Amino acid sequence: MLRPTATLPQDLLAPTLGAAAQWGPALLEIAVFSALIYVALRFLWATRGSVLIRGLGLLVGVLVVGFAVLIQAFELTRLQYVIEQLAPSLVLGLVIVFQPEIRRAIVQLGDSSIFRPFFRRDGKSMTRLLRAVASLSKDRVGALIAIERGARLAEFAEIGTTLDAELTSDLIKSIFFPNSALHDGGVIVRDDRIVAASCLFPLSQDPGLDKSLGTRHRAALGLSEETDAFVMVVSEETGKISTASGGTLSFDLTLEQLEQQLDAAIGRRTAA
Repeated sequence: MLRPTATLPQDLLAPTLGAAAQWGPALLEIAVFSALIYVALRFLWATRGSVLIRGLGLLVGVLVVGFAVLIQAFELTRLQYVIEQLAPSLVLGLVIVFQPEIRRAIVQLGDSSIFRPFFRRDGKSMTRLLRAVASLSKDRVGALIAIERGARLAEFAEIGTTLDAELTSDLIKSIFFPNSALHDGGVIVRDDRIVAASCLFPLSQDPGLDKSLGTRHRAALGLSEETDAFVMVVSEETGKISTASGGTLSFDLTLEQLEQQLDAAIGRRTAA
């Protein structure tokens, strides 16, 4: 014999459903605002205009809160009307003035590691890097090339000269050409673009390093100790190729060995 299924009375379910309907939109709004604030803070801490925008944001925040308190406390309807009329123009003016910073924020958001798995790369970065390093090694032209992986190298890129150019072997060779204005320092590569050149990397302070190591090798090792970047070095004296990754230097590599290391470091990502 089947038993009747027990059901809760509608009067008991009503408060629960009412609370869910009441708090649902509020929780959604909190989540949206939290995401927007997170994206804004990441942008502020990663761009060269961050100090200026932080100061402006603090000033605007103080003014908005101050005017809101005055309007509510003293019922300043005329002041409220003026502010409501001027607000759209002020926002438009700020967008025009800070257009470069806003554009940079959009680029950085699109370049976020969150979205990288959904976009295909052209797969040519490794080939172009190998071609450039082979030519530099043959001509004994010193070079220092850092490939960004998970950890962003924005703080080092901003010290150098911003390029934001397509990665090509000819451009890399031109940058490190002797007496070139950008040949000192290192190049930062992100995906399929050269982000910046003439960048200064931290020198390794490892006391056990060979004293004969030059500045490029120490800088490559130092950057690999502080970040997860994959760094390639071409010796100006011998033309030999070295790499640094995870705080370890690999010396006197052949092009085949360099290709294997590049494939392990960035091959899967650039070919995806």
